[in-house]
Amino acid sequence: MGYIVHGALGSPYSLKIRALLRYRRIAHAWSHGNHALQLAAEKSLPPVIPVIEYPDGGYRNDSTPVLYDLEERHNDRSVIPPDPATAFIAHLLEDFADEWLTKAMFGYRWLKEVDQLQMSRWLSFDALKGGGLENSQDMAKGFRDRQVGRMAIVGCTRKNFSLIEDSMRRVLQALEDHVVNEHWFFGTRPSLAEISIYGQLSQLGVDPTAQSMMRADFPYAFRWLLHVDDASGIEGEWQDSDAPLKPVVEKILNEFGRVYVPFLLANAAASEASEKTFRIEVDGMPYEQGTFKYQLKCLADLRTRYAGLPGEARQRIDPALHSAGCRELFQ
Repeated sequence: MGYIVHGALGSPYSLKIRALLRYRRIAHAWSHGNHALQLAAEKSLPPVIPVIEYPDGGYRNDSTPVLYDLEERHNDRSVIPPDPATAFIAHLLEDFADEWLTKAMFGYRWLKEVDQLQMSRWLSFDALKGGGLENSQDMAKGFRDRQVGRMAIVGCTRKNFSLIEDSMRRVLQALEDHVVNEHWFFGTRPSLAEISIYGQLSQLGVDPTAQSMMRADFPYAFRWLLHVDDASGIEGEWQDSDAPLKPVVEKILNEFGRVYVPFLLANAAASEASEKTFRIEVDGMPYEQGTFKYQLKCLADLRTRYAGLPGEARQRIDPALHSAGCRELFQ
């Protein structure tokens, strides 16, 4: 049978992995429902989904390490550009999507009542797959309360959301401008960057407020999601290593430098000082949340990847990193 993706339709990381496997034509089955988190607990994994069941009987559930592990196991239709400089830029965008754009997904879903109601009910319906409306509605209420109660932990408060939303809209505008001309960022085939951005935007394309916003303001970025969802028919090539970065990449990289660099550095400084919270301000808009250990891991990984680049590759991308305000992250 191949791999089994135990996930959920409402999980951006589940749809990220499913899109990855579809594009790479890796045999898999899609198994979504309430069992996925239970399976993570049974296998002593972190409480996140999707849980990937391997053909050899192993289990993993952190989407980025899974993506790279699949690269080691399967040679065809890689999502990692062969040029190390390009691959590093693609990884920056992947990390930005997974760790920053996810805040927009979470905020749009749980800040407004219309979204809370619909999505808690739909996600409970997905989890139970039957059992009657009364049962799913009861589950929805508890699920809604739990998710709304976590808003401050992940930084998706009403005070923070102006910055998060402005950031997301700049990314969507960059996508809108790009996809009407060409679909992919680093040639004529998808990379891990597009796959990961799709994962987060896949949820904005479903939730009431976010979907209405995308349909009205970014209709082609909205439609692009279905193209990435199953790109198994795409046959393409990577761009030449000396090709300039496309404007969409430069714009999203600028957003990385504008919001994600100060976010990562402030979180690291707060952790070093044993402070429980940290605060940044971008374009006059505040952002505050609790210090988060996982982002320390992300920062360390980014720095390790940069340090491991060949000197020639660093020289090629340093001007772009500097221009985007990202260079401070690697000093």
